Amino acid sequence: MVFKESETVELKQIAVDDIKKEVIAFANSGGGTLYVGISDNGEIVGLTDADDDMTNINNMLRDGIKPDVTMFARSRVEDIDGKHIVVVDVQSGTERPYYLSGKGIRPEGVFVRHGASSVPATDTAIRKMIRETDGESYEKLRSVEQELIFASADTEFTKRGVEFGAAQMATLGLLNADKIYTNIALLLSEQCVHTIKTAIFQDTTQQVFTDRREFGGSLFRQINEAYDYLDMNNKTSATFDKLLRIDKRDYPETALREALLNAVVHREYAVSGSILVKIFADRIEFISPGGLVSGIEIDDIMSGYSACRNTTLAAVFYRLQLIEAYGTGILKIFESYKTSLKQPKIEVTPNVFKMILPNLNYAVTERPQAAQTPEQRVLEYVLEKGSINRRQAQELLGVSQTAAGVVLRKLTEGGELRREGGSRNLRYFAANG
Repeated sequence: MVFKESETVELKQIAVDDIKKEVIAFANSGGGTLYVGISDNGEIVGLTDADDDMTNINNMLRDGIKPDVTMFARSRVEDIDGKHIVVVDVQSGTERPYYLSGKGIRPEGVFVRHGASSVPATDTAIRKMIRETDGESYEKLRSVEQELIFASADTEFTKRGVEFGAAQMATLGLLNADKIYTNIALLLSEQCVHTIKTAIFQDTTQQVFTDRREFGGSLFRQINEAYDYLDMNNKTSATFDKLLRIDKRDYPETALREALLNAVVHREYAVSGSILVKIFADRIEFISPGGLVSGIEIDDIMSGYSACRNTTLAAVFYRLQLIEAYGTGILKIFESYKTSLKQPKIEVTPNVFKMILPNLNYAVTERPQAAQTPEQRVLEYVLEKGSINRRQAQELLGVSQTAAGVVLRKLTEGGELRREGGSRNLRYFAANG
């Protein structure tokens, strides 16, 4: 028999710790066979004590790989030409991704087979394996990041007199049955990858920024800091009825709170991008990724009916009394404007949900709005989408590739955009984003 490494065959001269990586790669891919006691060039060198080596290999696989891969990896001792080797047959596992227990579900711990080599899996490949194993519910998927810190969550739970230990994490869905953190845990941890971006504009257009902030970390931290920022910019105007002074804030506090919570609880977290809060002279826009849940229309929402996209996250917020029964937040927003001629608006696309709150104190003085320059249109796109490349700028502006490049270069040289990536994957981001 001729031995040669391939996509389904791996050769090891001795039993080394690196064997775990090969078994993980086979289990995460289409399976394969590991031969221990055969050199890389196919020479059968044999093992001095194959039975002892097989025991050590089995222990290595049991203790060093998660989830348990042993039911998909069967080892045996074979005698070839009077020399003993260990053969490990590995099947494709059903709980992928398998990973080194000391590294976690990250590229340095997850391996796949690529030709005759075992290589680190990409983040995209890891997420694909998780979806295929756990299903499509983002909330219940295993988090790619397992080294999580819950400082803000601890504070929020303690403030509200709710225990927050391992038992509560399991009940609330932060830990799955295998005690592995889910994406809900990731969202509530300081390692949360999603953010809230806010921008204040000088007037009713997006031509001039006056301030920009981005809030990251745990969703608990984000909502508290973002609300404080909105509250700070919620100005108070005074009117007089004879000698009686009447103070009125630009936006009802209830409307700001509910619009912010609605954006956080109901956004689509399976896609990248930030929640955007745009503060204009006459309105505030809350823009969250993800349109309405399938089967729901705006009329359903206005009647008080709601189908929640993130039921587990909503349950956590409900447990902490941050939200009330599903479907009441939007109604509260409109209720807070019931005595005003100005009313909130909802705009929905398949990928975006936008809540627009009018400024109660804004006095309309109509004036023609200047057309946006190409630079302003690109900046608006970057603020909303997070970044832009040359092809997207070309399509946005309806100009040639060269002309789009001129606009991007002008914004970069002016310090409003920054470049990241090489020539093929070059993207432009807000300079202070």
